[in-house]
Amino acid sequence: MYIGPGAGFAVLGSFLTFFASLVLATSSLISWPFRMMWMVVRGRRGYRRAKAQKVIFLGLDGFDPKRAERLMAEGKLPNLAKLAASGSYRRLRTTFPALSPVAWSTFATGVNPAKHNIFDFLNRDLQSYAPRLSSAEVHPPRRHIRFGRWSIPISKPVVDLYRKSKPFWTILGEHAITSTILRVPITFPAEEFNGRLLSAMCTPDLRGTQGSFSWFSTREFQGDLEGGSRYLLRKEGRTLRGELEGPGGIAIPFRIADESIEIDGSCYPLKNRQYTPWIRVSFQSAPGVSADGIVRFLLMGSGEETTLYATPIQIDPENPALPISHPRYYAIYLSKLLGPFATVGMAEDTWALNERVIDEGGFLDQVESIKQEREKMFFSALDRTRRGVVACVFDTPDRVQHMFYRYVDGREVGPHADVIERMYKDMDRIVGETMKYVDDRTAFFVLSDHGFCSFRRGVDLNAWLRQNGYLTLHDGAAESGKYFEGVDWSRTRAYALGLGGLYLNVKGREASGIVAAGDIETLKSEIVAKLGGLRDTDNSVAIQHVYMSSSLYSGPYLDSAPDLIVGYSDGYRASWDAAIGRVREDVFEDNDKAWSGDHCVDPQLVPGVLFTNGRIDAADPGIEDMAPTALSLFGIEKPAWMEGNSLLNSV
Repeated sequence: MYIGPGAGFAVLGSFLTFFASLVLATSSLISWPFRMMWMVVRGRRGYRRAKAQKVIFLGLDGFDPKRAERLMAEGKLPNLAKLAASGSYRRLRTTFPALSPVAWSTFATGVNPAKHNIFDFLNRDLQSYAPRLSSAEVHPPRRHIRFGRWSIPISKPVVDLYRKSKPFWTILGEHAITSTILRVPITFPAEEFNGRLLSAMCTPDLRGTQGSFSWFSTREFQGDLEGGSRYLLRKEGRTLRGELEGPGGIAIPFRIADESIEIDGSCYPLKNRQYTPWIRVSFQSAPGVSADGIVRFLLMGSGEETTLYATPIQIDPENPALPISHPRYYAIYLSKLLGPFATVGMAEDTWALNERVIDEGGFLDQVESIKQEREKMFFSALDRTRRGVVACVFDTPDRVQHMFYRYVDGREVGPHADVIERMYKDMDRIVGETMKYVDDRTAFFVLSDHGFCSFRRGVDLNAWLRQNGYLTLHDGAAESGKYFEGVDWSRTRAYALGLGGLYLNVKGREASGIVAAGDIETLKSEIVAKLGGLRDTDNSVAIQHVYMSSSLYSGPYLDSAPDLIVGYSDGYRASWDAAIGRVREDVFEDNDKAWSGDHCVDPQLVPGVLFTNGRIDAADPGIEDMAPTALSLFGIEKPAWMEGNSLLNSV
């Protein structure tokens, strides 16, 4: 049997481990005075030309300028209003497309997507056309020792980061200016640099997915769940038994009785509709080999039909199976200092709410606990930072607006109608708390990567391509399976995948490409002309513009970009099925999920926000300007390849 990623890190002999640790500790102790002297000398040189001693970036993912401006005018965001009045406020131009992995990669590197290689959440495999994660890939360990039926890894998993270019914090580190980077998207795996980093978006769970929940019930059921799996709870008198599935199909049995849950040798209180604390679980795959995770449970109902929700099993920050932080011990340090915390990239379980596995109250409790974990990290870092950079991104605005926009656009009424406004006020509170750390030698920025719109209707671009003769299914079928199952690539000229892009089936690029090089530009122009201004069945405009990526981007990774970027109107987005390569018969469909707000629209509709305690010189700042701004504040000239410009040239 194969032992999956995260297992096998304790397989080396204990004597060798002890000996190596002793040698490292001794050498570190002897060299410590010299290293400290060198750090002091380098540090003084690094700050010699600095215009600020400390820079704070507070990222509020998805914080919308229209809503923020209205609430400021109503006096409901006093701290942001104060910051705008004493410093500056602008709407912040986002990326094409307006997606978090794309925009935050541009924030970090100061370049367009064709230079950092992130264009969407998903990319496609050029051989199979199947979707794959665009940012990183985990490969299993390459070296194993075999003991009978066991195959025990003796090397670590290999993790490839597909984001290219160099983040500004790496450049600062090269000049002896340290940074603490907390949960900025697309930082998994954690790269080495002169500073500390905790990874964020696209960090997998312990099972290797982007967040797969488990749902247990005493009732038999049929069918599949998106984003999770169903399991049976077995009744034995007044006791319920189940198994928590971990990596490689390894399962840990648990028992529910007397308002408690027993799992992995320990017992924890289990109250109806109250989350357990983080529970450590260890999946033993062979003698001395384990993969460690943390999980929380939520009991929903009791009696004849009892259901139990388990969060995605997170990589345990105290014993991380994959490189979720730099240095490796930084995650361990944070967990020891502040307690266990969520590590998966998208920690708030939106799919569990979409599937009604948890209710709105259960989702909001989860959001609140994750936000509190982030606050502890952020303010702990600020407490310990006298100079350098502290950057932290809060996902709360993005997740709450995704799941509760149906209340603000009038589709639903209910007890959570004011949840988005309350969340904006709470983010303003965090801004106020952060301002206590700002003095006259500190530059403070509050920014978001994009704004928000309603998502009422999905557009299946693959259905449109089929209806217009650009995509063909085998045997004249009207619908396909997911991942393009059933597509006849020998007669398909274009296809859509992900949330923002459309690709041509190019000969010599895709495995079964048929579009010749000489026909590419003509075909792109033809699709742009037909698809731009696409109208819904009620004559509403669903697509405002279609952009050629060659007119938006320039750089060495342009060939990896979608050929066309689709700019949807407010209220529209790529359909759920089209995003994963499924072709439906109809082009338009209602979006009836809890996920009711989005930003995968024309980027001109969803700029972000930028507040700062300094004076912004630029009339139209873009998110690509943040990296060179950070460098200029420490007196460092931006590299020639960096495209943005400092926004504070007068500082």
